[in-house]
Amino acid sequence: MLIGELSRRTGVKARLLRYYEAQGLLDARREQNGYRYYDEGAVVTVRQVRALLDAGLSTEVIRSVLPCVRGEAQEAPEFDWCADLRAILQGEMTAMDEHIDNLRRTRSTLADYLAQSPVRPTR
Repeated sequence: MLIGELSRRTGVKARLLRYYEAQGLLDARREQNGYRYYDEGAVVTVRQVRALLDAGLSTEVIRSVLPCVRGEAQEAPEFDWCADLRAILQGEMTAMDEHIDNLRRTRSTLADYLAQSPVRPTR
């Protein structure tokens, strides 16, 4: 199928599909006319990529875990627990936890600043 058909079937804009291809997440073959052609499996791949992006994974991480993803589940993909998959996902979760902790500390600091400010009536 052409990129427009893949876009229609997945709801993902063609520009983003080209980005996925550039990131090594999606394969297309090129004919002599230069058009991208995708096989039926591309629909499943795009849905898997979208689900993994929604889980907060970067395209770099997705590229490494995508070979272990199975099925079409858009909300929660199924995995073949390939070597290193658990470690990769655990590392991502640890990084997210650290980011959340940093945001909480920053929020607490801002709340402390606001607690020190005098209350001014609004007009």
